[in-house]
Amino acid sequence: MNVAIVGLGLMGGSLALSLKKLNFIKDVVGSDHNKQHQKDAIELGLVNKIVEFEDVKNYDVIILAIPVNGVISALKNLTDVDKNTTIIDLGSTKEIIVSSVPQSIRKNFVAAHPMTGTENFGPHAAIEELYNDKVVVLCDLEESGELQREVAKKIFRSLGMKKYFMKSHQHDRHAAFISHMPHAISYSIANTVMKQEQKNNILALAAGGFRSMSRLAKSSPNMWGDIFKQNKENLIEAIELFEHELSQLKQSIQNDEWENVHQNMADANKLHDILD
Repeated sequence: MNVAIVGLGLMGGSLALSLKKLNFIKDVVGSDHNKQHQKDAIELGLVNKIVEFEDVKNYDVIILAIPVNGVISALKNLTDVDKNTTIIDLGSTKEIIVSSVPQSIRKNFVAAHPMTGTENFGPHAAIEELYNDKVVVLCDLEESGELQREVAKKIFRSLGMKKYFMKSHQHDRHAAFISHMPHAISYSIANTVMKQEQKNNILALAAGGFRSMSRLAKSSPNMWGDIFKQNKENLIEAIELFEHELSQLKQSIQNDEWENVHQNMADANKLHDILD
């Protein structure tokens, strides 16, 4: 099958590199409104050629690796694709996308979110193994056509991804806790230090812990501002629950309740019994 990827940044570029190595993929082309991204994608060998957005309709699979607002806009301009075309989006929030898919192409559409990425962006951030052994969430799959379901599952399976299936509203709430809230916290940690008078002296001491906690603060403000806006209610809930946990720990420290502090940390240790 022939694949067209719209958006040649970290997610789209990395996907292109991996798809080119699959024996059932004949051609991988790209489309991007950013001229520099087009140039970089060709020089880096991410895609075989650049096509105009209108031309992606001629491909068997169209992958929308662009911000959520861009996905919604693109779908409105893809209503005349062939009934056998598969459209897959990689957006970080799903419910708003699923609810805005034109009914005429609902069978063509598969809502997906690969749970992977880095704090970097643009074509130069592309990594060939970005998707390998990662989780991909497929939402409301029963609303997609049978052919489209099988095409999407085949692609993600061939990339070495672990597939999970859920409703889009469930995805958005879960993502608020394990992706969107951590980004919000990372931005806040970075700003807390940057607003100190002796920030350079403080940062001179920065080691693994601070670097790990603040790494996500390098992420694109444009992209993450949109994600926060689109998943506002779930994100607010997650932040409020985090604030409650942090407040309890703060109070225990303030009151010299060191057994409570120790128990709090011991309870947190159990997280990695699940993750590991």
